[in-house]
Amino acid sequence: MEREEAEAVSQEVFLEALRKVDKAVPAGLTDGTGRPAGRRFAVYRNNVAVSLREALEVGFPAVRSLIGVENFARIAGLYVRHAAPTSPVMAGYGAGFAAMIAQTEALKPIGYLPDVARLEFALRESYHAGDAPPFDPARLQGLSESVLMAATLRLAPSVRLLRSPWPVASVWRFALRGGAKPEARAEDVLILRPAFDPEPHILPPGGADFVMALQQGTTFGAALEAAGADFDLAAMMALLLRGGALADMTTEA
Repeated sequence: MEREEAEAVSQEVFLEALRKVDKAVPAGLTDGTGRPAGRRFAVYRNNVAVSLREALEVGFPAVRSLIGVENFARIAGLYVRHAAPTSPVMAGYGAGFAAMIAQTEALKPIGYLPDVARLEFALRESYHAGDAPPFDPARLQGLSESVLMAATLRLAPSVRLLRSPWPVASVWRFALRGGAKPEARAEDVLILRPAFDPEPHILPPGGADFVMALQQGTTFGAALEAAGADFDLAAMMALLLRGGALADMTTEA
């Protein structure tokens, strides 16, 4: 037991030194010839840091475009020093990046930036989410109103919803694709993945409430009630079906 605890502490010290450039080389660490591994460890530590920063650049291109290469390198470097990967699968790295942006004083005047980062991470989550079997729209046809209202619709694993007080999807598009500057308004964004690449869609009034209700497992009727009187059900269902958002439907026997 003592040996296992010592190895665990040694690994913890190694990872801590790997993340932080100001940390000394762990005591007793040697290279393949038995000599102190100072220089080799420094090279390895630098390579790891560069790889993690590059992963953030790939994962948050809109954030990088909005604040510039140098500013992004600074915040990415800060994140790398404080947030080690929790999995060998790098698709999940950067889950806390939006929170760090929100806590960084120099970036607080750019109020929409954390939500842009959240949108980019949600797009990545959607891309790597599991597939769902195709949903046949014909299953919705011919149902009586009472059966439809009592039915529950299950959304595909790739569906993501983001509600923001900022024009988050419009800012994301502007940062990556150009065009007119976004208007100052709140946006509810639904991420759908009909094929391989996920895409954000700005929802109309009531759309986010409808999707949230479905995500919570409520009935179709309850979701429709949550959406409110001005909700365009036909347009919303067309978007969900076109975007491959529906995975299954359960009706009462």
